[in-house]
Amino acid sequence: MSHTASVKAVISPKAGAVAHRSEIISALQADDIFDHIRPSAPDFADALNAAYDTQAAVIVGTGEATFDSRLAAATGAAHYLVAGVDDDAVNVQLAAGQLVRDGRVPAGICILKHSGAPTSALTAEGEAIPYVSLDEISKAERREPVIGPELFERNLIHQARAKKAHIVLPEGDDDRILIAADQLLREKVCRLTILGDPSAMAARAKELKLDLSGANLTDPTSGTQLEEFAEDFAELRKHKGVTLEEARETMKDISYYATMMIHKGLADGMVSGAAHTTAHTIKPSFQIIKTAPGSSVVSSIFLMVMDGVLWAFGDCAVNPNPTSEQLAEIAAVSAQTAAQFGIEPKVAMLSYSTGTSGAGEDVEVVAAAVEKAKADNPELQLDGPLQFDAAVVESVGQKKMPGSDVAGKATVFVFPDLNSGNITYKAVQRTADALAVGPILQGLNKPVNDLSRGATVPDIVNTVAITAIQAG
Repeated sequence: MSHTASVKAVISPKAGAVAHRSEIISALQADDIFDHIRPSAPDFADALNAAYDTQAAVIVGTGEATFDSRLAAATGAAHYLVAGVDDDAVNVQLAAGQLVRDGRVPAGICILKHSGAPTSALTAEGEAIPYVSLDEISKAERREPVIGPELFERNLIHQARAKKAHIVLPEGDDDRILIAADQLLREKVCRLTILGDPSAMAARAKELKLDLSGANLTDPTSGTQLEEFAEDFAELRKHKGVTLEEARETMKDISYYATMMIHKGLADGMVSGAAHTTAHTIKPSFQIIKTAPGSSVVSSIFLMVMDGVLWAFGDCAVNPNPTSEQLAEIAAVSAQTAAQFGIEPKVAMLSYSTGTSGAGEDVEVVAAAVEKAKADNPELQLDGPLQFDAAVVESVGQKKMPGSDVAGKATVFVFPDLNSGNITYKAVQRTADALAVGPILQGLNKPVNDLSRGATVPDIVNTVAITAIQAG
């Protein structure tokens, strides 16, 4: 059996020491032990996050487990490979070799045996790596993690789980929603209400071998809440001439019903759009939830995750031709959203021209947006107009906009219009093998997020996790 644990609770025996299994387990914190014979990548990532929480290096138990060396290398932590019994020695050596081939040398290999433990083990290159003590491990250099899609997705789950949010999913007649709900419930990401015919959803879940017992399955077309919601909606929209009878019909629409749940405090956020248009998803939000205080525009960002890179792109989904005032607001709120997900915001206002090198109405709109955004948010690192290469390549940025704190170092990119933003995010997603998470809507009073009708189950899981984080 293999164990993965944070380092501070692991005993590394000296040469020739006797290490019985009971002694090893008693030295481990119970919460850090994974009893899976073949732990999955998510289990491994969970252990790594626990290790970061304790500022520790990472112990990787191999044994009969599948050792995910790419995921291990991505963390940037010091790695110690541990074998639990005699037969594991071969596996731990293979794991060490793979780690080396992926560009990382393990800091130490510990082989725990009942007797006769050797004084060292070998890397794939034949170099001897001696046993290391707990004190040595604790002092090991801790490198910054290198972000990648796998690690980012696991971090989303961890952040969302801590928020304990309640998310409503209106599209309970879509298999992808039910499958995603099963995964979200198993991982305790959030509480869920799923709208639809409860009997039909339960029957379909049984066919798909899903467990939805932890979700609240709700029929939006019946019950006392429908009348209450209709009365509230009629009151909210009476200035538009909406009657109670019209409100009753409107509330039978799943998006309106779910949005009213958020307005009434019965849910913290909503995710929809797997089977409906963006307009169908967000129109009720404009009428019921409305914009957040101080916001005049609803916009979106995509989180673009590549090996070693985490960027935010906005607005790629909502506003076709934003004004300079809207661009300035989109820049500020995009920086806030990016910071929620671990990005240090350095905002580049993009254009086909850098600085004052070009002229034209489109460039002038961006230049005016930069001026307003800086005036409204003096603490924000923001610059522009910037061409994309000047925003991301330091040598180009220094040449085209010397002295800028953002040029060549940008992490948040604000596109001048929907055309350029949508094209760019899709180009990066498809050609750079990037994970594109979004669109994440921003500027609303409560979190509502839209799915693509081509959304996969992982897309839905990620979007629900993001919505839970926003709700917190």
